[in-house]
Amino acid sequence: MLTGKQKRFLRSEAHHLDPIFQVGKGGVNEAMLVQMKQAINVREMIKVRILDNCEEDKHVVAEQLAEGTGSELVQLIGLTVVLYKEASKRENRRIELPQVKK
Repeated sequence: MLTGKQKRFLRSEAHHLDPIFQVGKGGVNEAMLVQMKQAINVREMIKVRILDNCEEDKHVVAEQLAEGTGSELVQLIGLTVVLYKEASKRENRRIELPQVKK
C-alpha cells in the first residue's frame, strides 16, 4: 500500500509519460491485462487512456486494471489512469520511492 507522499512522488514521475494502452468500447479484457502485466513488470509505471466510447464507468475500469495487473492505482485524472508496481528484481527497479518513516 502506497502512502500519500509516495503517491505524490509517483504522480510527478508519471507526468511526462505517454499512455501506452487504451481501453475502448469492449472494456477491460484478459488479453489486455496480460500485455499490461508484461509492460508494468518492465517499466514499473504505465499510463492507460480510457477512450470516450468506453461503456463502463472510469472508476470501475481503473479498479479492474489495478486488480487485473496486481498493481497500485496511483491516479485517475480525467480519462487517464496511472498504475504502479514495484519490480520484483532489485536490478530492474527504476523508480526509487521515498521511504516511509516509522
